[in-house]
Amino acid sequence: MDVQIAERESFRYLELISSEPPLSTEEDALTLVSLCGENDTNLLMVHQKALSEDFFQLKTGVAGAMMQKFINYSIKVGVVVPDRRELNTRFQELVSEVNNGNQYRIFTSGAEAEIWFFRQ
Repeated sequence: MDVQIAERESFRYLELISSEPPLSTEEDALTLVSLCGENDTNLLMVHQKALSEDFFQLKTGVAGAMMQKFINYSIKVGVVVPDRRELNTRFQELVSEVNNGNQYRIFTSGAEAEIWFFRQ
């Protein structure tokens, strides 16, 4: 996993740039929860290339299982997907739904995710 710690003003967050293999399980989500705890933050930015294709196929349940782990452990997650048009229709519907919440959102850039992190 290519994970970086970013600090802006009084905020710290983890940024997952990439992962080999790409994240695809609840255990992967728990690893990120642990990394957040070790680094004293509840903010996590995950880039699209760090996630498996199964994450974006809702029928696999990967996205839901991972999102539930983050919610259970109060980890605020911003997923960066530069071009949402690449996503299938069902996942785009999920994006519309989760972007109304305060725990998990999907953005087109890391800068947008940062703004959301720091607004809270």
